[in-house]
Amino acid sequence: MQGKYILTPSPITYGEEQLLHFLGQLLGIAIRADVPLPLDLLPSFWKTLVGEPLDPDQDLQEADILTYNYVKKFESINDEIELEALCAEIASQHLATESPDSPNKPCCRFTYLTMTGEEVELCSRGRHIPVAWENKDIYAAAIRSLRLRELQNDECATAVRAGLGSIVPLQLLTTLSPLEMELRTCGLPYINLEFLKAHTMYQVGLMETDQHIEFFWGALEMFAQEELCKFIKFACNQERIPFTCPCKDGGPDTAHVPPYPMKIAPPDGTAGSPDSRYIRVETCMFMIKLPQYSSLEIMLEKLRCAIHYREDPLSG
Repeated sequence: MQGKYILTPSPITYGEEQLLHFLGQLLGIAIRADVPLPLDLLPSFWKTLVGEPLDPDQDLQEADILTYNYVKKFESINDEIELEALCAEIASQHLATESPDSPNKPCCRFTYLTMTGEEVELCSRGRHIPVAWENKDIYAAAIRSLRLRELQNDECATAVRAGLGSIVPLQLLTTLSPLEMELRTCGLPYINLEFLKAHTMYQVGLMETDQHIEFFWGALEMFAQEELCKFIKFACNQERIPFTCPCKDGGPDTAHVPPYPMKIAPPDGTAGSPDSRYIRVETCMFMIKLPQYSSLEIMLEKLRCAIHYREDPLSG
């Protein structure tokens, strides 16, 4: 699955165990504080965390499409001729050796590469066992089992779960599905503009019907999700924001989960033409100080300038 990560499936040191324990604590804090963490982890991680078994097909396909296709080829072979052709194809990719019975005939052996690139034996003396018609299904199943063990990564998952359990009761995990657990800790990787608009308040006499406020929302509606996420990072210095809130209508007199509500206020001072001024923010308050730009085009230009240069220490 493109853009997703997993925990490295290898033995861990004491220091790495402590870091994974800390990761679990961060997940627990995210749940308690309702502050999403921008973690793009594979579904197999969340399944392991809540104790749900992995799907031998779906999780393998999401994590390693090359191995998934490799296994499927062996599982779909109908006769020895197809097996020989497949071994010849693999030999052309330098993944096979010659058969001990037929020196010029390529064959695979009971070995495979781990996710970290190490060649391991799939069974005892696997380097000396050629893949034949009689054992090709066992070979495919052994590769699948290897990958699923790596994805499950019990040693790392145990350390993460221990850290999580120090912040929230582990019984919580039994009540959540993997997807619910991911949403509780990581939120959504996109911005719901209508939800944001409903959780915005206007200060110092500003109103939603003011022309430059309408330009502001009109400009955001023209943004792609990538730009909206950059805007959120610029405005409150968070990669993601919650997609739920305990309030009912987003009004100023109801309880909000941080960083809501977003606040829109006039800029500091009155010097200069509004069109020549830049948007500034106070990230700790999720406050946008918005000049009264005279057109939608200028609003778009200034917003894009702000979000693309937010790393400039003088940008506000």
